[in-house]
Amino acid sequence: MTVNLMPTAVVIGAGHAAGELVTRLRDHGWTGGIILIGDEPSLPYHRPPLSKDYLSGLCTAASLLIKSPEAYAKAGIQVITGTRVLRIDRQAKLAHLSDGRTIGYDKLALTTGGRPRPLSVPNTERAAQAGNFHYLRTMGDVDAMRRQFDSRMRLVIVGGGYIGLEVAAVAIKLGLQVTVLEAFPRVLARVTAPELSAFYERKHREAGVDIRTGVVVSDLEMDPSGDAVSAVLCADGTRIPADVVVVGIGLIPNTELAEAAGLAVDNGILVNEYAQTGDPDIYAAGDCTNHPNDRLGRRLRLESVPNALEQARTAAAAICGQLKPYHVIPWFWSDQYELKLKMVGLSQGYDQLILRGSPDTDSFSAFYLKNGLTIAADTVNRAPEFMLAKRIIAERLLVAPEQLADDSVPLKSLLPPT
Repeated sequence: MTVNLMPTAVVIGAGHAAGELVTRLRDHGWTGGIILIGDEPSLPYHRPPLSKDYLSGLCTAASLLIKSPEAYAKAGIQVITGTRVLRIDRQAKLAHLSDGRTIGYDKLALTTGGRPRPLSVPNTERAAQAGNFHYLRTMGDVDAMRRQFDSRMRLVIVGGGYIGLEVAAVAIKLGLQVTVLEAFPRVLARVTAPELSAFYERKHREAGVDIRTGVVVSDLEMDPSGDAVSAVLCADGTRIPADVVVVGIGLIPNTELAEAAGLAVDNGILVNEYAQTGDPDIYAAGDCTNHPNDRLGRRLRLESVPNALEQARTAAAAICGQLKPYHVIPWFWSDQYELKLKMVGLSQGYDQLILRGSPDTDSFSAFYLKNGLTIAADTVNRAPEFMLAKRIIAERLLVAPEQLADDSVPLKSLLPPT
């Protein structure tokens, strides 16, 4: 057992939230010990480039690191990699590790993230043991994929969300034959309007991707050796030959540790506006949390880097006794080809869509309105309008639909001076 002679903060998980949280603890005056524990072999690293520049070979593993080893050492942060936390004993304030160690804590933060949602078909488990079947969540996942991204290969992607489309954009540039299978009637159906879905479907088809919507995968065909997937089988009887298969159909939050410790869990670890769980000495941040959003008047779980970073900052401040509630407008981004999509707000429940500019120009914005108020916006290659949209939504500014639609008038001129 590790005996701590000073107050110790233990952070479980090693993603964006963890990397931000440990550093912010020092910034907020935490003078005790800080221990970061992650089950991957690497230090915390940036995940968004995994399906983009890292997959395409444009950046290295070292360049993905959120902070250098020297930065953690300088801040007095002990980092334990390649080790899982098996159990949390809240009564004794102990974390039991897979390597046999037991570490005591005064404050604990759960930044356990999530894992890919598995494909639910009969041969999934057999396919998972095959070398050409992949999910995408970690650097190791992408390393395995990259070794098979040869221009002669037929790639089948299951899932037409951000991950699936980003992988498709990289793969088609590398010369692979790419097919995307989406169960919904359109790609990006959960997050954007039909107009945006149609735009992205058109851009991918123009690039050479075979996009098929309304397609339900029923099984995976294994080759005679049983060591590789040879085809993806669809419910309508279609058989799609495959040399490589990538599945991107969502994320499951890693809440098992919290649940086993008796913490409240409901589609994520339940936290308050200070990222605090029901245990006053345990906090949580990132993809694994379900937090209250005062602007929406309900709880939600977000899977985004900005959310992980901001919530980690809130948690670090609260651990140090500085209560700064987390009230941030959600935002996301996706890079596909030369298209930079930035999204702010949540569009569910909108009753009017306003397009500003034409999708034919590859530079436009879409504003989602509900009862005349802008609740979300998608911008494609329009970074300045994205920043203005963030302000419109955050300040609940009323901008008339006809003004939003008039691309000849600068959006900034429609807003009150700051």
